[in-house]
Amino acid sequence: MAKITFITSDNETITLEGTSGSVMELAVNNNVKGIDGDCGGVCSCATCHVHVAPEDFAKTGGPEELENDMLEFDDLTNEYSRLSCQLQISEALDGIVLKVAK
Repeated sequence: MAKITFITSDNETITLEGTSGSVMELAVNNNVKGIDGDCGGVCSCATCHVHVAPEDFAKTGGPEELENDMLEFDDLTNEYSRLSCQLQISEALDGIVLKVAK
């Protein structure tokens, strides 16, 4: 099980627990504001963009080519940007903090 903390654009902090699936699914299923997942998690819309806390970036690693291509279309990217649909929940993500990009 992993505890994942989301910080919304309203600075609301939401900590959720998950055991499987994507981080995007966890956020959508729990109505985290700003995580829409319009494409259903197939890395084609970037509506699940998050900024990984710098101290947690080693837990996620950087985006692969397809994800990086999608992020190029978003004006809010930074060096810690990831699409939460591409982050699979595992114990390795326990304690991670994600700032919702929009």
